[in-house]
Amino acid sequence: YLQAVRGATRRVVIANAYFFPGYRFIRELRRAARRGVDVCLILQGEPDMPIVKTAASLLYHHLTKAGVRIYEYCERPLHGKVAVVDDDWSTVGSSNLDPLSLTLNLEANLVIRDAAFAQGLAARLQDLIDNHCKSIAPEPPAPPWAFWRPLSSFLMFHLPSGYSRC
Repeated sequence: YLQAVRGATRRVVIANAYFFPGYRFIRELRRAARRGVDVCLILQGEPDMPIVKTAASLLYHHLTKAGVRIYEYCERPLHGKVAVVDDDWSTVGSSNLDPLSLTLNLEANLVIRDAAFAQGLAARLQDLIDNHCKSIAPEPPAPPWAFWRPLSSFLMFHLPSGYSRC
C-alpha cells in the first residue's frame, strides 16, 4: 500500500470497512493529495460496530484539509477491502486498514497488476460513490481555543502507529 500510494500519479481509491491506519499511511495519503493525486476513501457510514466510525471520523479533518475526498457508504455495513491506484495497480482481500488486521489477524490481500482489472474495479467504485455514498464535507477550521482537535489527532496518529505497518 505505501509504495503504491507513494508512486501514484493520478488517483488512489480505497474502499475499506475498518479504516484506522497508522501515521505513515495517513501521511502518504495526504502527500499524494497535496501533489495533485485524486485521493478518495469510501468508508462505512453505518458500521456494524459504532466505535469503527468514531475512530475513522477522528481522522476526517486531518485528511480532508489535505485534499483527500471521503465518502461514507450508508446503505448497510460496508465490508469491502479493495483499492485502485492509477490504472494498473489494485488490491482485493480481507485486510482492513487498522491495527488488528495489520498485526494480529490472519488477513491476506492480492495485489493485481492488470490494467483491465483495475479499470473495472475503479468503475465499480465510482458507481458506488455516485449512487450509494454521501460525501463528507471538510470541516471549517476550529477556533483557537478548541484544543481537542490537535490532541485527538496526536493520540490517533501516534499511539497506534507502532502497530500499523501498511
